[in-house]
Amino acid sequence: MERKTERAWIEVNTGNLCHNVETLKKAMQPGCELMAVVKAQAYGHGAVLTASYLNQMGVSAFAVATVEEGIALREAGIRGEILILGYTDVRRAEELKEYDLMQTLISYEYADALNQQGVTVKAHIKIDTGMHRLGIACGELSAVRKLFFMENIRVCGMFTHLCCSDSRQPDDMAFTRGQIEKFYSLADALRDSGIILPKLHIQSSYGLLNYPDLVCDYVRVGIALYGVLSAPNDDTVLKPDLRPVLSLKSRVVLIREVRAGESVGYGRSFTAGHTARIAILPIGYGDGFPRSLSEGKGRVLIRQYVAPVVGRICMDQLAVDITDAEGITVGDTATLVGAEGYDELSAPAVADHSDSISNELLCRMGARLPVITRSEDRRFHTPE
Repeated sequence: MERKTERAWIEVNTGNLCHNVETLKKAMQPGCELMAVVKAQAYGHGAVLTASYLNQMGVSAFAVATVEEGIALREAGIRGEILILGYTDVRRAEELKEYDLMQTLISYEYADALNQQGVTVKAHIKIDTGMHRLGIACGELSAVRKLFFMENIRVCGMFTHLCCSDSRQPDDMAFTRGQIEKFYSLADALRDSGIILPKLHIQSSYGLLNYPDLVCDYVRVGIALYGVLSAPNDDTVLKPDLRPVLSLKSRVVLIREVRAGESVGYGRSFTAGHTARIAILPIGYGDGFPRSLSEGKGRVLIRQYVAPVVGRICMDQLAVDITDAEGITVGDTATLVGAEGYDELSAPAVADHSDSISNELLCRMGARLPVITRSEDRRFHTPE
C-alpha cells in the first residue's frame, strides 16, 4: 500500500483529463484557445499536477484567483500565460513582473494605482456587463480607452463574465445575450476609436456549452475541464462526452459490531435498531466531505456495495453501515465521490445531496489530502 493511500486521498485520472481537453477544444470556434482555470488547487485536483499535465497536452493559458497561486505555478515550471482573475495588492507589482503574471484590472482606479507603481505589468481588462462584481462598467468607453495609454500597463486582453449562462430560462438567456451584446459593442467602439483590440474572452464552461457560437480568443474552462457539471440536472445546448477526472477515496480502518440500542458518533444521532456492522473510515469534513451528508444522506461504495453514512460526519472520521454487505474487510478501499458506473456518487449528485454544487465540493478537498494519478496514457509523465 502506498503511503499516500493509507488514510484518504484524491485520485486524478489523467487520461480523462486529456480526453476532456481534446473534447472541449473541438467544441470551440476555430482559432480559439483553451484557458484552463486551475484556481483553488485546480478545483481540488492539485494545481501544479494538473497544470503540468495540461502543459504536456499543449495547453499554454491558465487562470488563477490569486498572485500566490500564480507564483506557485511558475516556481513549479509551468509555462505559458497565467492570468490572475482576482484582486492583487498593487504593491506587489514587482512580483507580477518577476513571475510574468497577467493581472486583471478590476476598476479604473485600481489600474491607475497599479500604473503608478512604476513597474511594467501585463494585464487584462475586466468589463462589468451586468454581474456587478469586478470590472469597469461597459458604458465607460473613455475610461477603458485610457487604460491602453497608461505607461506601465500592457493590456493583453479584455473579458467579461456571464452571471447566468448556466440557465436556459428565457429571462436568464435574454440577460446573457444582453451581456454578450454589451461586451461586443464596447469592443467595436474601442476599435472604431483607433484601439487595436487585445485578446477577448467571454465564455466560462457554461458559456461554451450554452453559447458555443461566440467568437473569442479564449474560453476560460473550469468545471467542465474536470469532467462534470455544477449540478446533476443542468441542461446544456452542447452535450460533449466529458469524463470525471477526480475520485475521492479512503480506507476501511476498523469494523465493529454495534448491538441494538447502542449509538454511534456525536450526539448519539444514530441508534442501532438491531445488531449492525459498522465500518469506520478515516476521512471527514476536514478533508472536504460535507458534514451535511451525515445521518444517511451520504453514500459510500465499498467493493460492490453502496453503504449509507450513519451518525454525524466528524472532522477526521465517518461511519458507514455495512450490515447487509458481505466480504468487506479492514484495508478495503471506499469511494466517496467519483465511483465509475454509480451516478449517485458522481460529484454533481454528491454536491446536490449536500445542498451545494460540484465546484464547491471539489474545491474543498484540496487542503490536506494527497493527490495520486491514474492513467494508461504513456504520452505524459507524472510531475515530481
